[in-house]
Amino acid sequence: MTTALITGATAGIGAAFARRLAADGHDVVLVARDMKRLREQATELHDRHGIEAEVLSADLADEKGIASVEARLSDPKRPVDLLVNNAGFGNKGRFLEVSMADELKMLTVHCEAVLRLTSAAAASMRERRRGAVVNVASVAAFVPRGTYGASKAWVVQFTQGAARDLAGSGVRLMALCPGFVRTEFHERAGMGTDNIPGWMWLDADKLVSAALSDLERGKTLSIPDPRYKALMGVAKLAPRGLLGGVSSKAGRKYGPK
Repeated sequence: MTTALITGATAGIGAAFARRLAADGHDVVLVARDMKRLREQATELHDRHGIEAEVLSADLADEKGIASVEARLSDPKRPVDLLVNNAGFGNKGRFLEVSMADELKMLTVHCEAVLRLTSAAAASMRERRRGAVVNVASVAAFVPRGTYGASKAWVVQFTQGAARDLAGSGVRLMALCPGFVRTEFHERAGMGTDNIPGWMWLDADKLVSAALSDLERGKTLSIPDPRYKALMGVAKLAPRGLLGGVSSKAGRKYGPK
């Protein structure tokens, strides 16, 4: 029996990871801010799949919250075999329309927390010579998209660089880059989604299945859908100025996650 720790576990992609991993027989450590939702989710997963579901309430925009998850990942008596860094959020508005406090909060959650939790998990995993980390980024990492895109680009570069450094250690790292997924992400950010074409939406459960398959194959970057693979291929060829205009106009309204 192995244990997976998932941040942002009570909704969206994080909840989909929790469902899939529990169904596959893994014990889970569920991390989010809302203790009530955590307990309800843990009870459901335990009752349905017969696994152990631990809960940890933590705000990853806060030093105390990050430290509490670091401590759990570093506990040698309760090893974590898979870390899914999924917690994240978006801000509605262009540069200088979003408060500096909110911009810094985003960097704390998307970058500092990912760095510290990945480091804590990987250090313990390297001692055991096995384990994996999935850091959830976004296709926004590949287009000009303000602080959100920049933070997700950092996640991709950091994850792939760390994966290279840890090659041969038994620790696998992968950056997961989804596109638009039907979650609470946009609603929480106050972003409208009416203008997003239906074909661009991804199913969270199918996304997780594809991501875990990519992880098993040893990939360090997962774009888990042929449609988005094609779009990112086009993005590499399109002029940066054109991409910047399109992503700025669209992303500030609804923003990919």
